[in-house]
Amino acid sequence: MTLRIHNTLTRQVEPFSSLEPGHVRMYVCGMTIYDLCHVGHARMMMAFDVVYRWLLASGYRVTYVRNITDIDDKIIRRAVERGMRIRDLTDEMIAAMRADIAAIGISTPTHEPRATDFITPMLEMIGTLEGKGLAYRADGGDVNFAVRKFDGYGKLSGKSLDDLRAGERVAVADGKQDPLDFVLWKAAKPDEPLDARYDSPFGPGRPGWHIECSAMSCALLGEQFDIHGGGMDLQFPHHENEIAQSEGANGKPFVNVWMHNGFLNVDNEKMSKSLGNFFTIRDVLKKFDGETLRFFMLRTHYRSPFNFSDAHLDDARSALRRLYTALSVVPMAEVQPIDWSLAPAQAFKAAMDDDFNTPGAVAVLFELAAELNRTRSAELACQLRSLAATLGVLQQAPEAFLQAGSGLDEATIAQRIADRLAAKLARDFSAADRIRDELLAAGILLKDSPQGTTWVKA
Repeated sequence: MTLRIHNTLTRQVEPFSSLEPGHVRMYVCGMTIYDLCHVGHARMMMAFDVVYRWLLASGYRVTYVRNITDIDDKIIRRAVERGMRIRDLTDEMIAAMRADIAAIGISTPTHEPRATDFITPMLEMIGTLEGKGLAYRADGGDVNFAVRKFDGYGKLSGKSLDDLRAGERVAVADGKQDPLDFVLWKAAKPDEPLDARYDSPFGPGRPGWHIECSAMSCALLGEQFDIHGGGMDLQFPHHENEIAQSEGANGKPFVNVWMHNGFLNVDNEKMSKSLGNFFTIRDVLKKFDGETLRFFMLRTHYRSPFNFSDAHLDDARSALRRLYTALSVVPMAEVQPIDWSLAPAQAFKAAMDDDFNTPGAVAVLFELAAELNRTRSAELACQLRSLAATLGVLQQAPEAFLQAGSGLDEATIAQRIADRLAAKLARDFSAADRIRDELLAAGILLKDSPQGTTWVKA
C-alpha cells in the first residue's frame, strides 16, 4: 500500500507522490510566541511530528520547516506590559517552547525560521504583488492585498466571495478598497516601541501575519512544495490568504497537499481561558509525564476532534504501562531496522499509510504486546520497540518508566525489599506481608519471580 493523505484542497484522501522523487518538502505554521504553549499547540505540533517521522521511516529525505512568528500585536503588547525588548520576550518564549515540546518527544524541524529574519523576502514579495496589481497602498500607510483581483480565492476553504462576511471585522478607517482585502504591510503606529518597526519602501512598519509564511516557505522550500500543514482554524483565512499571495506572486501552484489537524476540546468543551479550562503544556506535565501525553495524543487520529481530560490521560498512562510491562519480561530490546515483510510490520504500515492512522498503528502495538506476554520472545520485543520508535514511544528502559514517580527513593525501596526477604527466610510471613502492604500503600507494587523481586509504581 502506498501512502495516502487527506488533502484539504480536494477534500479527498489521495495517493501521495512528492514533487522531487525521494524528497518531501513540508511547511507547518508554528507558534506566535508571546506566551507559554498550551495543549492545543502540542496537539498541532504532535500531529505533524508524526507525519515527519513516518515520512522518514518510509525512506524519504524530508526538509521540514516549522516557523516562529516573533512580531505581531500580541507580542508587542506583552513586551510593553512586561517592560522588556521584543527580542528578549520572544527569546524567552522560544526557549520555553523548545523545552516543553522536547518533554513530549517532538522532533526538531530542519528549519525553524523566525519571521523577523525574513523581512527582506517579505518586502520583495509585497513589491511583486504591487507590481502585478494585486496589492495597493492605503491612505494610512498600510499595503493591502486586493482579494477580488485574485482568481480562485476561496478554493481551499470552499468559501465563495459572496458568502464571506469578512466585512464585519473591518473598520471603514482601515483604508481598504474592499472589506475582504487583508494587510501585507502594517504602517508603524506612533505609540508602538521602536523595536516593532522595520524600514521598507512603503514606510516604517512591520509585516502582516499572512505574508510571513508565504515568504519564508518560498525562501526555504521553493515556490512550489509538497505539504503544508497547520490547525484546522488556520484553513481560513490564513492558509487561503497564503495561497492568494504565493500564487499571485509566483504564478504557479503553491502547495500540492494541504493538511489540517482537528480541534481540541477539554471535557467536551472548547478550551478557553474564560471557561477556566485552559492548560499549558507545563500545567499538564506537572501531573503526567511527557510520554504519557504523547501516547494520549497518538490514540486519536490527527483529523478527528481531540478531547482532553485527566480521565483520558489516566487511561493513556495505564495503557502505556501495559506495553512497558510486556517489554519488561525480556531483556532490554534494541531498536533494529524494521523488516516490513513481517505480518505485524505490514499491518502497522498499512495503518500509517492510510492517512497516518495512529489509532490503527497503536492497535498493532497492543497485539504484539499480547503475543509477547504469551511467548516472552526477544524477537517480538524488538519488533514492538522498533515499530513504536517510528511513533516516538516505548524507547525508555521499561523499569525506568514503570518505576517513575514513586514516592520513595530507590535506596529505601531496596532496603525494604531486603527486609521482606529476610522476614520470609525467617518464616515470619506476617512481617513480610506487612512490608509488602506498606510499600503498596506508598505506591510501590512488588513483583516476585524465580529471579528475585522487582517493583513498579502502583
